[in-house]
Amino acid sequence: MPTASFLAKVKKLGDMPADVALKKIWRKGFDRLYFFFRKYRLLVFPTKAVSIQLEGFHTRSRYLFNPQQQAEYVEMMRTLNCEQDIIEQAELICSHYFNLLGSSLTYLGERLPWNEDFKTNHRWENRFYKEISIIDLSNAADVKVPWELSRFQHFFTLGKAYWLTGNEKYALEFKAQVEDWIIQNPVEMSVNWTCAMDVAIRAVNWIAAYHFFSESPSLHEAFWRRFNQTLFMHGKYIIRNLENGGDHTGNHYLSNLAGLISLGLFFRDGPKGRHAWGKDAEVWLTYGTREIEREMFVQMHEDGSNYEASTSYHRLVTECFLVVTLLCQRNDLLFSDRYMHRLEKMCECIMHTMKPDGRTPLIGDADDGRLLIVSRYGKWIKNDFRHILSVAGELFDRDDFRVIGRDFSEEALWMTGKPPKQTLPKSIPLTSCSYPDGGYFILRNEEAYCLVRCGELSFHGQGTHSHNDQLSFELQVNREDIFIDPGCYVYTADYRMRNYFRGTKSHNTIQINGKEQNDFEELQLFEMREETFSQCVAFQENYFKGMHHGYVNKCGLVHCRELTLRPGEFEIQDRLEPAPSSVQQAADVNYCSTYILPPSMNILERTDKCIIYNENISVELVWDEFSQAQIDECWVSESYGVRVPSKAIRIFSSQFQMKTWIRWHVV
Repeated sequence: MPTASFLAKVKKLGDMPADVALKKIWRKGFDRLYFFFRKYRLLVFPTKAVSIQLEGFHTRSRYLFNPQQQAEYVEMMRTLNCEQDIIEQAELICSHYFNLLGSSLTYLGERLPWNEDFKTNHRWENRFYKEISIIDLSNAADVKVPWELSRFQHFFTLGKAYWLTGNEKYALEFKAQVEDWIIQNPVEMSVNWTCAMDVAIRAVNWIAAYHFFSESPSLHEAFWRRFNQTLFMHGKYIIRNLENGGDHTGNHYLSNLAGLISLGLFFRDGPKGRHAWGKDAEVWLTYGTREIEREMFVQMHEDGSNYEASTSYHRLVTECFLVVTLLCQRNDLLFSDRYMHRLEKMCECIMHTMKPDGRTPLIGDADDGRLLIVSRYGKWIKNDFRHILSVAGELFDRDDFRVIGRDFSEEALWMTGKPPKQTLPKSIPLTSCSYPDGGYFILRNEEAYCLVRCGELSFHGQGTHSHNDQLSFELQVNREDIFIDPGCYVYTADYRMRNYFRGTKSHNTIQINGKEQNDFEELQLFEMREETFSQCVAFQENYFKGMHHGYVNKCGLVHCRELTLRPGEFEIQDRLEPAPSSVQQAADVNYCSTYILPPSMNILERTDKCIIYNENISVELVWDEFSQAQIDECWVSESYGVRVPSKAIRIFSSQFQMKTWIRWHVV
């Protein structure tokens, strides 16, 4: 009997023009045949998978940093006082201690477990990559763990330590890890060949490592031949497995393009014959640069926000665009002025959504994804995006970016080759602003910051990386978090917690009769049906008014919320208005307004208010006479794989409107 998913695919084909449907069917059939023969070729002739001849190859492309200026970079690292931290992190890497995706600092053994989730001891056996099942919701294994280790983002730190010390042990550790990875991960025959995004990120980081270690006397031609052959196969794999086959492209496809461009530049000057690498490299580079220019206007809104509706993924895609743009500029390849203007707007969006303490609310999904980690490896704070602005300050010659990113000058050094500017203002005043395309509205005054979420779900309503957070907000006063978004925690490793963190009850908004704002299936972890269709009705400097329709078909009600920021006070007014078009009756209504606290805050409960405090601030949450409150236990997560207990205040009412006041006194 045909499955529901099969019937849905048939219907989708039926809705397409005949020529488009036939092309898709032909493509699917060709792919099946190709992968059938590819599998058996790899099984029978495994050595031919990397048979490209690269003896004596040395790239002629220019990189983000210039290896010929090693002495200048070493001097600048010492000037920036980051030498000790780099050496400490490199020593941990050499000793095989890693902190990945919430594992805490863990010894991974003498031989690194490239194909394992070392947190659960689950191992993926080697076989043809199309036949590897990467997700099993019945167990706690997380495929992101071996993928994360195999991205090799720690190589940049090893390279810096090598330049600082000249100690060959760092080059030998680089060599040992590459050789062991190649042995344990034959081309297209392991879990680390199942996701083109991760193959691309690995390629980007191997190329960075090449520029640190290419002159090491400990690394001989035989090693570099294996390294370059395997690296070349990364490009062959990516171009054949591009992640652009769905309804929408996203950060995965963008990472694919970053990998192709990096590989295309790396190998572009090779011979162009039929069996030589130069021809492939030109294809990768031409395709990658054309597509990444196009994707800028597919994935990024006109106001500079990203259509995945996630601040964390906005950081990742901005990093991908920045790295590619700078790398292409170094090799005399330029993008259009329109592209550069949109990239600058992306960086402005990061600047304006940032809280006064330098961190950014983790709206929507967050998996800590990065392309290159060029500074603070092992210590970078997952919701601190200021490293992006440090780089953008040099690219766009903007002092406001430089001032906010001044603590991340090492990032700008490696990415742009420019030392930090010495004379800068002490601070940059930021004011209230809005990003309506992305659904972010920011209220600011001298004391407080508030970000309100009110906008379309990710991928134009598909909801892949969205949470039920419409009309939810974060509030920070005097650089102290008062109410926060809880974050994300995990994806497939625990589907129940995945659904908990993306649910309405986990956000600072209204939940009516226990219903979700947007419904989602328990096991469909990357889909959420757009039902809210949120609207910003009014936005001024310290005032926001918005509504969403997520409860219209469930309760016959529209949720309207007004937020007003004043000195010493934040006022919230919620109204539930009958929806004229709804057949539902809005007679019986019970709802609660949730307020998620950070773990750093203490709480005292009174009859008509709660007092939230720490040693720096005291805040009163006061509700009207028709409401009552209770304090619940909850979970919050500042980074992937990590959750900590906290408290949630829930204010209950059966009235059709509720008023709440938040008042503070700075100690």
